[in-house]
Amino acid sequence: MQISAMTIFVSGAGSGLGRATALYLHSLGAQVMIGDINEAAGTAVAAALGERAHFVHTDVTDEVSVQQTLEQTVTRFGALHGAINCAGIGAAERVVSKRGAHALTTFHRIVQVNLIGSFNVLRLAAAIMAQQPPNATGERGVIVNTASIAAFDGQIGQVAYAASKGGIVALTLPAARDLAQFGIRVMTIAPGVFDTPLLAGLPEAARTALAADVPFPARLGQPEEYAALVAHILANPMLNGEVIRLDGALRMPPR
Repeated sequence: MQISAMTIFVSGAGSGLGRATALYLHSLGAQVMIGDINEAAGTAVAAALGERAHFVHTDVTDEVSVQQTLEQTVTRFGALHGAINCAGIGAAERVVSKRGAHALTTFHRIVQVNLIGSFNVLRLAAAIMAQQPPNATGERGVIVNTASIAAFDGQIGQVAYAASKGGIVALTLPAARDLAQFGIRVMTIAPGVFDTPLLAGLPEAARTALAADVPFPARLGQPEEYAALVAHILANPMLNGEVIRLDGALRMPPR
C-alpha cells in the first residue's frame, strides 16, 4: 500500500515505539489516529503533528473503547487501512520467590494488555477493513503487532511478559490465514532492547550492559528503527504471516 494514501491507527502512540511510529508514518503522508490510555501524552503527540492526526483516549483491553476509536477513525478520515499494535506493559516477577508464588493478578494484567489487547484491536480493525473496497491489487488493510524477543528468549522473571508476547507470535500466522480471503495482511515485529520508556527507568549501568550484549550494532535500538520497519511492512505486499526479529542479532541470556 502507498503510505501517503493510508489512514492508520496506532495504539500506545503516546510514547516509545508507538509515538515514533505515528510520527514517522505521518511524515510519509499518512493520516494517523493516535490511541493511548495516557491522555496528556496522546494529546501532545497529536498537537505536535497537527493536520492529518487526531488523538482518541483508547484502552486496548476494552471492547467498547477500541470499537469507538476505530469508528471515529473512519468517520474522521474516511477509511482504516492500517492498525499498529504498540500498547504494552511489563513486570519482573519469578514463578516462585521469597515472597511466595507469582501473583496471579500480575500475570493476568500483563496478558490482558499485551495479548488480549492486541487481539482486540486486530479483530475489530479487521472487521472494518473487510467491509472496505480493495485497492488495485486486492488489498484492504495491514495489521502489525508488537511482540518481543522475550517470546523466544524469555529471561528469569519474565514468565508473564514472555507468555503474553509468545501468544502474539503464535497468533500471527493463523490470523494472516484467516484474513487472507479479505486481502488483509498480518505481521508481527519482535524488538530486542530498545530505548523506550520501559528501559528509561533503569540505572545507566544497566542500560549500558544491555546495549553491550547486542552483537551489532552494540547499542539500544532506536524507536525510529522500529517505525521504519513498520513502514516497510505496510508498503511491501509480500510480507504476511511472519514474525521479524529486530534485535541486532541479540539472543538474551537467562538473566
